[in-house]
Amino acid sequence: MKTFKITALSVGFFAMAFVAPNMPQTPVAQTEPEVQSAFKDGERLTYRIYYNWNFVWLAAGEVTFKVFDEGKQYHFQAYGETYDSYEWFYKAKHVHNSWADKNTLLPNYSEREIQEGDRHNFEKIQFNQGSHKMTVWRAKQKGDPETKTEHNVKEQVHDILSSMYYLRTIDFAKRSKGAEEPFRIFMDKEEFPLKMRYLGKESRKKVRGAGKFNTLKFEPQVIVGDVFKDDNKMTVWVSDDENRIPVLIETPVSVGSVKVVLKDYSGLKYPLSSKQ
Repeated sequence: MKTFKITALSVGFFAMAFVAPNMPQTPVAQTEPEVQSAFKDGERLTYRIYYNWNFVWLAAGEVTFKVFDEGKQYHFQAYGETYDSYEWFYKAKHVHNSWADKNTLLPNYSEREIQEGDRHNFEKIQFNQGSHKMTVWRAKQKGDPETKTEHNVKEQVHDILSSMYYLRTIDFAKRSKGAEEPFRIFMDKEEFPLKMRYLGKESRKKVRGAGKFNTLKFEPQVIVGDVFKDDNKMTVWVSDDENRIPVLIETPVSVGSVKVVLKDYSGLKYPLSSKQ
């Protein structure tokens, strides 16, 4: 089965998870969350994805992230879909669910269901963090016959959704500009050692439709391939408060560029004091 194709919608989804799997594959130690979780049961974040094509910004779709408290673990859910008005260009839908241990935020199990154009992919992953072994089941669609494979990893790993919530536990505001946080993810049957680079604070950052925020600024590397070029830079602005929610993401792609903009939020654990 081919690797999932990256579209404007999936660029937005991957960007929200701070993922950029093209880093050198050298061992990186997994660290524990430094602070208490920056989220709680019932948190809901919705983002609008814009695609710039021939100098025109098109509203491509939305991605919504939810948090559920299920006792000893969190259930993270993301649902993204293109708008009807964008489907003349390309139709896509992504559904991702991840169940992560409350103490480490490392996933125990995840499911990913993707529809892009006429193509479907369904994937389940069982994360055996203790033995560093991942079991993957894949099918064309949910309910179809599945193929099963097993994969060894070097360290404990996140999936793309749990990594987003893990990184929100880290108080970068107490770190120096240029500081990097290593973490690892497992996706598309591969293990990737990654880093998130902190670029410092940016005050009163204007976010279309949401207002102005005091922010923390980051630059993850991007996926080099059909969508991203070697010199593309992804920039992520996160609210400079205890919630540390992404409020804006900008990245060029091989044709045009993509913006991911905070549209709506509810159920935050702390007041959104960064909003001006």
